[in-house]
Amino acid sequence: MQIWLLSPYHSGSHRAWAEGYARHSRHQIHLLTMAGRFWKWRMHGGAMELAAQARGLLAQHGPPDGILATDMVNLPAWLALLRRDLPPDVPVALYMHENQLTYPWRPGERPDLGYAVINWLSQLTADRVLFNSRYHRESWFQELPRLLKHFPDYNHLELIPQVTARSQVLPVGIDCPPAPEAPTSPRQEPPLILWNQRWEYDKRPDRFFQLLYRLEEAGLPFRLAVAGENFRNVPQEFEEARERLAPRIVHWGFLPDRQAYQALLAQADLVISTAAHEFFGISVLEAIYAGAFPLLPNRLSYPELIPPELHPACLYANEEDLFRKARQRLRQPRPAPPSLRTHVREHFSWPRVAPRYDALWLPNGTKE
Repeated sequence: MQIWLLSPYHSGSHRAWAEGYARHSRHQIHLLTMAGRFWKWRMHGGAMELAAQARGLLAQHGPPDGILATDMVNLPAWLALLRRDLPPDVPVALYMHENQLTYPWRPGERPDLGYAVINWLSQLTADRVLFNSRYHRESWFQELPRLLKHFPDYNHLELIPQVTARSQVLPVGIDCPPAPEAPTSPRQEPPLILWNQRWEYDKRPDRFFQLLYRLEEAGLPFRLAVAGENFRNVPQEFEEARERLAPRIVHWGFLPDRQAYQALLAQADLVISTAAHEFFGISVLEAIYAGAFPLLPNRLSYPELIPPELHPACLYANEEDLFRKARQRLRQPRPAPPSLRTHVREHFSWPRVAPRYDALWLPNGTKE
């Protein structure tokens, strides 16, 4: 089958997801993309460029067998622009990487409900609505009635159960390269703590670095690697931490080279998240698969990433619980259990996940 994948914000996790599915699908995936910047303009006006690209594909290959759009697409606008070109019965799925209703706005930034309405209208338009985690799906539909009741009339709350019924959870796939050879002798260096998330306010780097300062004051040995994608507005906590923790830092900054990034992950002993927001958690899964032991909040999407039997060891309840768990891992460093890597591979690797996406385009969306 020929599947069109619409990705107007083609950067970071959106790009990794789109290109990962294209590599592992049994179908022919045509990527219609735009640069990953100006997200507000992408949601308002990206449909024009994506419609132009679609007309080019129609001229070369004919109509698609299915359309998969990300949450950054204004789906009703895009379909309206192509109403004279596309057959009316092509199935359309919308993939919710994130949403603009429960995603936290920057401090001091006034929320604009119009972007959440674009998400909702796109869901109404799609035949299937896909969420990357149960947490994401449940938090969206929990908050949605409050969004619609915000408006004065004609809010059509009765449509929510219909969309809920045609929604499902499909996780993001990740690449699981061959595991590096286990070291033959114990490491002589202090344990390596890893940050590999975005350098953004919603990941709460202030909490992460405050934890490291407490561990340092307690006299605990550790090294630090700070990777992850960073942008123009870098939270000030990073610059302060770079100075205060300089003797412990073995790496600082984004690693665009995939092999170098994988090599850094393979060295990590602990991956820690202090995020206030997370719809899925690709970077954490990548670190776990590479062998890092995770310490994650017992909320958001994180409990879905970890086998239930390891929740007590891997998930923390509050900042004091995180400090206690991190202190214990540093005093008695142990490799992550192999069952963690096995769990990630069996539940989130692209060879396991891509067939579930491919099944969307079969009759009734069932697996073969």
